[in-house]
Formats: sequence, structure tokens, C-alpha cells
Amino acid sequence: MAPRVLVSDKLSPTAVQIFKDRGVEVDYLPDLGKDKEKLLEVIGQYDGLAIRSATKVTEKLIAAATNLKVVGRAGIGVDNVDIPAASRRGIIVMNTPFGNSITTAEHAIALMFAVARQLPEANASTHAGKWEKNRFMGVEITGKTLGVIGCGNIGSIVATRGVGLRMKVIAYDPFLSEGRAQELGVEKVELDEIFTRSDFITLHTPMTDRTRGIINKDAFAKMKDGVRIINCARGGLVVEADLIDALKSGKVAGAGIDVFEVEPATESPLFDFENVVCTPHLGASTSEAQENVALQVAEQMSDYLVKGAVSNAINMPSISAEEAPRLKPFIKLAEVLGAFVGQVTDEAIQEVEILFDGATTDMNTRALTSAALAGLIRPQVADVNMVSAPIMAKERGVILSEVKRDKSGVFDGYIKLTVKTAARTRSIAGTCFSDGKARFIQIKGINLDAEVGEHMLYTTNADAPGIIGLLGSICGRNGVNIANFQLGRNRAGGDAIALLYLDAPFPPEVLEELRADPRIDSAKPLHFDVGG
Repeated sequence: MAPRVLVSDKLSPTAVQIFKDRGVEVDYLPDLGKDKEKLLEVIGQYDGLAIRSATKVTEKLIAAATNLKVVGRAGIGVDNVDIPAASRRGIIVMNTPFGNSITTAEHAIALMFAVARQLPEANASTHAGKWEKNRFMGVEITGKTLGVIGCGNIGSIVATRGVGLRMKVIAYDPFLSEGRAQELGVEKVELDEIFTRSDFITLHTPMTDRTRGIINKDAFAKMKDGVRIINCARGGLVVEADLIDALKSGKVAGAGIDVFEVEPATESPLFDFENVVCTPHLGASTSEAQENVALQVAEQMSDYLVKGAVSNAINMPSISAEEAPRLKPFIKLAEVLGAFVGQVTDEAIQEVEILFDGATTDMNTRALTSAALAGLIRPQVADVNMVSAPIMAKERGVILSEVKRDKSGVFDGYIKLTVKTAARTRSIAGTCFSDGKARFIQIKGINLDAEVGEHMLYTTNADAPGIIGLLGSICGRNGVNIANFQLGRNRAGGDAIALLYLDAPFPPEVLEELRADPRIDSAKPLHFDVGG
């Protein structure tokens, strides 16, 4: 059955055609996003939801979206999506961070020129038949210091444009490396230096708890007199009340504002200042950008729904279309390893360590870790998946660590999962053979070679004669057919394990009889999804 996508905001017809060409059923209802009740009524029919800014993906909508697997935002900002709620429900949230980067960067540069030369007011005056040449005295851009807050996709483009304008560009970004700064031709500085040295300050950082109100009265106090502020990023990065005070005092000589604390901004005290250029969130508003982000979101959502490839996800590790086929069996392996430990563990999990050995170290280990956590948690939370599992583990206070090491054994690569509770530590390792099927290669430190079966029984005991007969006799007496079995021990007379492959789930009453025998330390029925 083909996946089904709802487009609830206006999107390019070409994007709609991309869905169709890639085998995805699509309903194009561009006004539905504004009708909350109707959207709530129909959302349960869809696997994917493609939106722009009009549709609000709330917790209530997510609760009704019983089949939803992915939300695709045509654009960068995902303020209109409740990402924590989506993550808890296992819904991937994608955006298109590159489609409008140049457009937004160019708008920031345009605002900088407009503010420097008072172009809107000069235009209005001239259109009114006035010739106020002496009224509009501007400043040059060349030689001025441009402070860039946030030097990612858009900020780096603004920075290089500033360098091209012969400006001195300084940048603050915690993730900007010295090498990348040199490549861009900018000086990497701390935030306070942006404030104290800049003639123009432009913001290109996402809205987070750390960046909210990053330009406030304390920041203005550190700035040069006559500084000019440009914000094409997110409303709320600049405290508007503090900006107004700084404009009134003359600390700020001008501002170019494309985004506001409350949008749509149909009224604002900022509109009363001749030296403030305001635009209605036009950063991404070019025909090229609108087309680009629409095409990208259609391609990304189709790739995920059809091929399992994940790109530009906010709440999920990316999996490229190229690596998806190779990664798929190892994702299954990681999930099975987690499921094994999750089914035999009754105590609260405190720590999880995932070891990647050999060839697995070159794979997308974030995705593999998410899969292992999903398998681990699923025995307690049935609807967990790779998106929600890391969130749930974090909420439960689980300490997670990944370890990578070069090939250390006979296998080209394998994954080992170690889980600690207050009572004990459990470990299991596995790999994928050339047929792509998962295999257990070590359980409880005991080496073995065991396939994964749909219905299994796992027992532990001291290595002693008669255990095989005991298992066989109890199963045979109760009509439980053993299709196959695997045995292992760490040494003669030491610890031993058994894996029984069954045709059906192990009956609870038979399990109690087995556990009552003093020769069996523990017995756990297991179930694995052995499908694709």
C-alpha cells in the first residue's frame, strides 16, 4: 500500500508532482492548515504531513495523527511544530535548511544597505515630490566592522558577502572552528567582542533558550554609539522594548527588522521610527527559494516514506539514500540486541554502553544507537521507535555512551550492547552475515553463533549434565515443539546458556514449571520481529 501525504499549506505544483512520481499518494489541500478542526478530523489518514508556516502541528493534532510518520516543513523554522510531542510519538520532523539560505542572507545584506543609506524614507520622500537631499545623510559600508552572531548556513553566506564588500567581519558561533573561520575570511570572537567592536550586528542563530533575548539592554550597553542592528533570523532574539529604548537614546542609529516577537506584526512601536526598516518576514520570500524548499521537502519526505532515508531531520539521525540499504540490516541487528536485553531485564536501567567494533565504526552509529535504544525500551513501551527512544531514555535518566574500536576479532564488525541496572550487568553482541540476517555471537560473555528466531526461550544455568534432557522433557510433556537450539558455556562446570527456537510463544504455565526446577537459574521467553 502506497504511503499517503497531506499537503496542508501552499506548495509548488512541482513538489506535488515529485510525491506522485516517487510512488506517494498526495492530497493537495493548501487551505486546510488554517482549518484546525477539519485538519484534526482527517490527519489520522496520513503517513506524512507537508507544511509551511500556516499549519500548526500541536500536541493535540499529533495525538490524532495515529498513522503519521513524518512532518516536513518547507523552510528552516519549525516554531509551528511541537517537536517534543512529535518525538515522543516517534514522528520525524524534517526541515529544509539550505533551500532559502542565499535568499535570507541577501535580505540581511539588503536591509543593511537600506539602514545605512535610509533608502525607504528617502524613497517615500522623493515619491512625495520632495527633494530632501540634505536630510538623508548615510554611512558607508566599506571599512566598517560587521558582527555576525551565528555563522551556520545563512550566517556564513552573510559573512562572505561582508568580506566581499570590504568590511571587517567578526563572527560569534560556539560551533565555528578556527579553520572554518579562516576559510570564510572572518575573525572568530566571543559574544562580548561582537557587542563592543561592531558597527553593524546581524543575527543568524536559531531561537533556543540560550539565544532568546540575546540582544537586550545589557548587550546594548556594551555596544558602540551609533551601532546598527539587522535581524532576519527569529523574532525574540532581540528584546524589542530594549531596542526601542536604545533607538530613543541614540545608542542604536538604525535597525533592519524582518522578524518580530509577535507575528503577524500589524502594529508595533518600531513602526514609528524613521531609522527602522521593517519588512514582513520576507527573508525566504523569493520565487527561487519558495520553489527550492518545496522541492526539497517533497524529495526528503518521499525518500523516507519509500526508501527509509532520513535527511535534515530535527529529531532523528540522518540516513542517506545511499547508505540506507547497507545500514538497514545493522539497524535491525541493533534493535534485536536491544530487544533481547529489554526482554530479560526487569529492573530499571541505569546505564547503556554500545560498542562498535571494526566495520561498524564507519557506519551511522547515531542511527544504530537509536535503534538499539528502541529495541531496549519496546518491551515496556510498545510504540517506541528510533525517534522517540533517545528522548525516553533521557527522560528516564539513562546514562548513554558509545565506544568505537578497530577490528578486534574474527568478525569484520559487530555491535556489543552492555546494560547496567542496580542489581547486575548484562551484555550481548551480534553481527550481520552476508545474507543480511542478524546473528547473536556472544551472550553473557559466552561465545556462540545463533540466528534470531521469532519465538525463543533463553535459559541460564550452571554447566552440568542433564540440562538438555530437562528442557526437552518438560517441553515434550507439555506439547511444546523445539525446532532448534543453541548451547554455550564459558568453561566446563561454569556458567551455561541455552537458546531454544520454538514454533509458538512459550506457554506461561510451562514456564512456571521450568523455573521451579532448581537446576535452572533463569528462564525468559523471547519474541523478535524477524520481518524486514
